[in-house]
Amino acid sequence: MDEEILNKYRLAGKISAEAKSFGKKLIKPGASLLDIANRVESKIIDGGAGLAFPVNISINEIAAHYSPTIDDKLKIKKGDVVKLDLGAHIDGYIADTAITVEVAENKYTDMIKASSEALDAVIDFIKPGVNLFDIGKIVSEKINSYGFIPIENLTGHSLRKYTLHAGISVPSVPNNYRNKIPKEGEVLAIEPFATNGAGHVIQGDGSNIYLCKGSFSPRLVRNRNIKILFNKMKQKFKTLPFSQRNFISEFPNTDVSLRKLCFLGLIQHYPQLIEADNGIVTQKEHTVILTDDGCEVTT
Repeated sequence: MDEEILNKYRLAGKISAEAKSFGKKLIKPGASLLDIANRVESKIIDGGAGLAFPVNISINEIAAHYSPTIDDKLKIKKGDVVKLDLGAHIDGYIADTAITVEVAENKYTDMIKASSEALDAVIDFIKPGVNLFDIGKIVSEKINSYGFIPIENLTGHSLRKYTLHAGISVPSVPNNYRNKIPKEGEVLAIEPFATNGAGHVIQGDGSNIYLCKGSFSPRLVRNRNIKILFNKMKQKFKTLPFSQRNFISEFPNTDVSLRKLCFLGLIQHYPQLIEADNGIVTQKEHTVILTDDGCEVTT
């Protein structure tokens, strides 16, 4: 990997790690999800990076993909199991990281350890040329050893410039269909999820996380102002996800709603991902760069 690009990945990782530590301290009873998201995103931007995606604050059975709306009233409660998932980029080179916090209780300490130690075990093992089937086996065995279940349909992923999910999936269960061989210089986000539920997620309500489509049908989109807005959105967000908060901040006073943009096929709205049996979910995530004999953790 080019040294300049490597340093951009490292800087994105450093800023993400600092934002994660900062956000962890904000997670306490009575804290507003909106305030946490705004402050963590400001931390990333003030650090000199761009947002790789909106800050996710997913609680209890919500495994992933919840970001507060601009008028969100939800607050953290005692006993909540909170996944804080965030990412930064430098010129499109991304770091993605996450942590789980149980709020003012200790009922799920072992489940938090299960996902964390599964991540540590993968980091110790992974190197160029490994079969990802073996990664899934390591994660599954570690989480099972604590009496919990890995979430089979949530995986880690490769990262490329301005691309959050770049083709390689890093499984949490042994899976022969995900057997690509990662190479030196590959950048991977590794994120085991553990649960006391069914072990897979289903789609829920909208997440407040959106993505610009690559193109649109001229037959459906004839309004010139909407076409101009779409091109501005593509220029601003590129191929990275964004939130309603991000959209309103960048394009205030527009009379075009995100719902209309979804209807016209200009953007897609990600669903929340919910544990199928409403089980509690924990997550831990780091971004790594594969080296000749192992990996470098950037976050």
